[in-house]
Amino acid sequence: MDETQSQVADPTEPIPLHLLPQGCGVGRDGALWIRGQRVSDLVKEFGTPLFIYDEEQIRSRAKELKAHFGSDVAYASKAFLCKAMARLVDEEGLHIDVASGGELSVVLSVGFPPERIVMHGNNKSVAELELAISAGVGRIVIDSFDEIERLESLIPRGHPIEVWIRVTPGVEAHTHEFIMTGQDDSKFGFGLLSGDAKIALDRLKLSERLNLVGLHAHIGSQIFSLDSFVKEVEVLAPFFASAGVEELNFGGGLGIPYVSGEPVIEFSDWAAALKDSVKAAGIPSSARIMVEPGRSLVGPTAMTVYEIGTIKEIQGIRTYVSVDGGMSDNPRPVLYGSGYETFLVDSVFARRERRVTVVGKHCESGDILVKEGQLPSAAKVGDLLATPVTGAYGYSMASNYNKVGRPAVVFVNNRGYRLVLRRETVSDLLSLDLG
Repeated sequence: MDETQSQVADPTEPIPLHLLPQGCGVGRDGALWIRGQRVSDLVKEFGTPLFIYDEEQIRSRAKELKAHFGSDVAYASKAFLCKAMARLVDEEGLHIDVASGGELSVVLSVGFPPERIVMHGNNKSVAELELAISAGVGRIVIDSFDEIERLESLIPRGHPIEVWIRVTPGVEAHTHEFIMTGQDDSKFGFGLLSGDAKIALDRLKLSERLNLVGLHAHIGSQIFSLDSFVKEVEVLAPFFASAGVEELNFGGGLGIPYVSGEPVIEFSDWAAALKDSVKAAGIPSSARIMVEPGRSLVGPTAMTVYEIGTIKEIQGIRTYVSVDGGMSDNPRPVLYGSGYETFLVDSVFARRERRVTVVGKHCESGDILVKEGQLPSAAKVGDLLATPVTGAYGYSMASNYNKVGRPAVVFVNNRGYRLVLRRETVSDLLSLDLG
């Protein structure tokens, strides 16, 4: 961790540059560039709101994960998925995990090797399971007793498939309750303390159609305490030893900084904590250890750019800055109270003396993007406002509330830029409406 980044900063200072995508730079006029492209020029071509991803940084982070964990890294595609992202994950040699038939279909559509696909989901339908089986996905993660029966009814005798079971370890990670998944009271997996995990294990050992080869666990998201991961290893190790399997997936959940003052946890620190605790817990070196990062891979690599539409100052109370997006392209602040920084794209080094609340255009009082934001006092209607660290769970959780189309997504690299997801139009919305 970089201790200088864990200190509380002056909120009126310019946007901390470490929160911007790696390829960003600032011109002499104070305007933001990324990988040789002026951000305001990208906006002129593609409009706002606009997600801009630093493709080089995604690839760099993927390579870093492989350097620490080897090839047993599965990208958690729920964080952000499109065809271009699936191809990138394939090209970087990672596995990929999906949690629905839709995600699986996107991944398969680009020719992703099915043996490197992990299929998740706490309520997989028959159709989704049939798709996974017919595609030959590498691992299906069984989440319930109902799913054991469902799968066994679909697998012909003599053609067993390899599966994991999801174990709920009873570890309460220090994060928002909505993104905690490892506690005893969870909709996911088989409880370790309740004994359900042992019952599922014994049942699968007798199955002729399902070949249990490993365990999977995930304790939550946006976790900054490495001790939580150490505790996960300690709790799972005895059960793993008794299971007689060779594969153990600890999931993802590593936290990333969204605002000034939040710590940076390096992949190297995460890897060291897991590897040291695995060794200390007596898990044999022959075991196949996997992780499933999502947010930590793509989150820091993108920003969202909006146009300011109105500025409403309520004297003595608050200044509302309304932008042309909102909860439809980033529901995290509404769902989790998540914080973000904000700045002007063409005045990156400007001090941000004006305290504002950045809100969206939707008919909800709770449509808030940045509750306690800072902008330069000169901010005005028509300026381009950006929120960094929006590469995960923005577009992937986007909606059409108020019939607002989802934004465009651009990938930028050292050779140029490309549109990977076009802006959703009114025609797209009407095409689903049969009248």
